Amino acid sequence: MTKRTKYIHEGRYVAEVDVNLQVDAAGWSPYLTVEDACRLDDVRDALRRGDLSAAVALARVYTLEPVAASH
Repeated sequence: MTKRTKYIHEGRYVAEVDVNLQVDAAGWSPYLTVEDACRLDDVRDALRRGDLSAAVALARVYTLEPVAASH
């Protein structure tokens, strides 16, 4: 099992979700557990609905702001 951070971008928000990647010798690894995949979906759905309190309960959420280019 390997700990990783997955990022979800929805609108002006980015969420960091900690997940565990499962590794095995059988072939399709690494892969997410069902619980981690559901947590990623729940965070994405919460951000799409604008429910920041639900998203923050599952992940670290950040607001994106544009950066003005200077020459």
